[in-house]
Amino acid sequence: MNHRVRFFSPAIAVLVALVFNISATAQTVPPELLSGLQWRLIGPFRGGRAVAVTGVPGDGSTFYFGSVDGGVWKTTDAGITWNPIFDGQPIASIGALEVAPSNPNVLYAGTGESDIRSALSSGDGVYKSTDAGQTWRNVGLRDSRQISRIVVDPRNADIVYVGALGHAYGPNDTRGVYKSSDGGSTWTRVLDKGPSIGVSDLAIAAASPNILFAGTWNTHRPPWSTYAPLQGPGGGLYRTTDSAANWMQLTGNGLPDGDWGRVDVAVAPDGKRVYALIEAGK
Repeated sequence: MNHRVRFFSPAIAVLVALVFNISATAQTVPPELLSGLQWRLIGPFRGGRAVAVTGVPGDGSTFYFGSVDGGVWKTTDAGITWNPIFDGQPIASIGALEVAPSNPNVLYAGTGESDIRSALSSGDGVYKSTDAGQTWRNVGLRDSRQISRIVVDPRNADIVYVGALGHAYGPNDTRGVYKSSDGGSTWTRVLDKGPSIGVSDLAIAAASPNILFAGTWNTHRPPWSTYAPLQGPGGGLYRTTDSAANWMQLTGNGLPDGDWGRVDVAVAPDGKRVYALIEAGK
């Protein structure tokens, strides 16, 4: 199956013309000129919801997204056209996707979404492309089932970290943070909090890639429930400052007490400013 979806509207032409005009004149655009612009869907209109999006640093036209049951899609014209580039693989569910900042031809895809609600699909590990998505090969972690995030060292495309949520329906021994220093040929689990604690998110400081943050989540989805339980023991926020050799759990200083649920985390390039979205309750 190979679909090519193309979207075009007069609004795009106006916007493109405006951008070229701005570039040509190098003048400040009055705010009122852009006040009428609104977000709109640019497609593709298939493949289901998306939890994984990435782009090529310095390239405002090339982007990828992974849908939870429709594979990986790519655009090289800022969303005017989208092409499926993962159809030849045996798995369609994409949970994580990342372009290597130092080499835009290297792309890692983690299969199996981490949004473990009633309708979900599982994966069979990490896939890698070295030709910007033209071809793929599985590089391991096949029993991780649900992968929440992949981050790549911005200086070295072979150093990659994977946050594995693990099996959706029960404890298993594949949860945690994994690291590869050889482009996926071998993997080492560098954060392991036990078979019930998965990793819900992972972030790397772009200017200080020895600093990473990981969110842990005690979760599985009971077959009789639409969504996974929100909180449980073992949920937390962890930090490493030595490229995942050692981790420290962050507590107090404004972070909530008690059991946590899902944690999402983002970090500034210098590693000093951190944002965490935490499910927590009494």
